[in-house]
This record gives sequence, structure tokens and C-alpha cells, in this order.
Amino acid sequence: MRPVQYFSDEYLEKCKEMTPVQIIQFLDDFRNLQYSVQTSKSRLISMKIPEHLLNTFKTKSKLKGIPYQTQIKLLMEEWLKY
Repeated sequence: MRPVQYFSDEYLEKCKEMTPVQIIQFLDDFRNLQYSVQTSKSRLISMKIPEHLLNTFKTKSKLKGIPYQTQIKLLMEEWLKY
């Protein structure tokens, strides 16, 4: 069961001044926060990537000391923030 969130009148007045873009950003940030708290299952995917691109990506990831699949996930998460 989730706790009930109560908002002050001052906070609600500030919210009324938000632009649509700010509202969308707030909702997206909230969604990201909620999903980062929950542990979700991983799903196996299959992608076709040009061999030279994959080899270069693997090499650069190895030089940084990060497994290339982990780096792909980090890039996806970073892209979703913006």
C-alpha cells in the first residue's frame, strides 16, 4: 500500500504556474524515479548492428572497463532522462 501524499496550498499554487513542458518534465522525472526504485525483469532482445560499429563499441567499452552490454543500458537510461 502506498502512502497518501499531501500538498500544501503554497505548493499547489506553484504548480498552477508550471508550463506544459515543466509538467511533462516533472511527470517524466517522477516515472523514472518510480521505475528506478522498482526492480524490473530484464528482457532479452536481438538487434542487427553493423559489425564494425559493434567491434568499435566493444573495444571502447573494454578500454573504459565497462562490459559493452552494460554500457548500452547506461546509454539508454541516459537518453531517457532528456
